[in-house]
Amino acid sequence: MAKALVNGLGIGYDLVGDGDRTWVLTLGGRFTRGAPGVPELAAALATPGNRVLLWDRPNSGESDLCFAGPSEPRMQADTLAALLTELDLGPAVLAGATVGSHVSLLTAAYHPQVAAGLAVWWVSGGVPGLTILANAYYTASVTAAWTTGMEAVAALPEWGPSFDANARNRQRLLAQDRAEFVATLQRWMAAFSARPGEVIPGLPDDVARSVRVPALVLRSGASDPFHPRAVSEALAAALPQARLAEPPWGDREYLERQADLARAGSLFVRWPLLAPVLTSWAADALT
Repeated sequence: MAKALVNGLGIGYDLVGDGDRTWVLTLGGRFTRGAPGVPELAAALATPGNRVLLWDRPNSGESDLCFAGPSEPRMQADTLAALLTELDLGPAVLAGATVGSHVSLLTAAYHPQVAAGLAVWWVSGGVPGLTILANAYYTASVTAAWTTGMEAVAALPEWGPSFDANARNRQRLLAQDRAEFVATLQRWMAAFSARPGEVIPGLPDDVARSVRVPALVLRSGASDPFHPRAVSEALAAALPQARLAEPPWGDREYLERQADLARAGSLFVRWPLLAPVLTSWAADALT
């Protein structure tokens, strides 16, 4: 385990392997880099010639809390670009799922110097999916701050793991000005709104068309309302060098992993199945 200071934030990370090509795995939710299935995928990708960066995004795991920027994914994308630069690991293959797919895409779009390729799956989108995301991330914290104060926010169970992993984070949260905190989280909620001309929130379609690195987009399940199939297909159509491919699991994979979350401890336990798909694409598409 290691930590880097970037953009004034302490960021927890691990490096797996020692090859020249860097992959970055970026998750969604408040899941950490040690979530079951993630280190296993990293180990499978870290074949000769590859290394994998696992990192805790700001507001998850060991990394510092941060409440700044137009949206949380954009703030995390800016942080990832700075981390890759600080560690001299770029340009890298930016791989991610759920909101981690947004972070990867925003990093490639707004910091192209650190991107060698993109690989995304379980791409969040659509009106129901984005509404659910905004609610899951922010409603409880906005309500607690608005009606009571920052101590009530700190008492929410969603922040407990971050406090446990990083002793400074509780004080960081309590130090937030309540009015600014509420305004920021409302801005972040609004950033998840579905709007015309943006398959991915915060990434206008014309900006997506400017992303010129090779990309792999895995098609979402038709049964999945959180990561609609139409969003994955539209994203693949928007990215100039994208390949749309089938994932290594059935249509209901995400729903089954969600139903099994309490037992398994992670949505990602079957991610090692992705390794052959990702490495095959990289061997063919990346130079």
